[in-house]
Amino acid sequence: MPTLKIYVGTMYGGALDVAEQVKPLFEEAGYRVTILEQATLDDLVDDRPDLALFCLSTTGSGDFPGNIVPLVRELEERSPGLVDLRYGLIALGDSSYGDTFCGAGRHLDALLEGLGAQRLGERLEVDAMETFMADDAALPWAEAWIAEQQLQVA
Repeated sequence: MPTLKIYVGTMYGGALDVAEQVKPLFEEAGYRVTILEQATLDDLVDDRPDLALFCLSTTGSGDFPGNIVPLVRELEERSPGLVDLRYGLIALGDSSYGDTFCGAGRHLDALLEGLGAQRLGERLEVDAMETFMADDAALPWAEAWIAEQQLQVA
């Protein structure tokens, strides 16, 4: 059974809630799903999943939530080759912050791309000013992502 790891970066639990809400969709599609709240580089490189999904919120002025900072720091410092990594990204933010809206998600997306990873489809950016519950946007996106990227394996 192929594996999907959902890497979560959250401050107040919103991104974790999204991860927990989309998990059953991927299980129904035939994946063994693991949600990681304290991911390390080893979780991404040494035990590489068949598919990765990053769910993260942006804090402050475009900053990463504390629980995903160690992973991002290791990616930046060690620059591992990620050419075999296929991933999707759900970024949560607040457009009232202007230029830093979804800054953490955009930064991580650029970092992964620079390391050779392949994003499948478009990044989802959920605006707290427009969507009260982030999973209201994430669930339809995940369903469409599975279908459009032909990720169904079961």
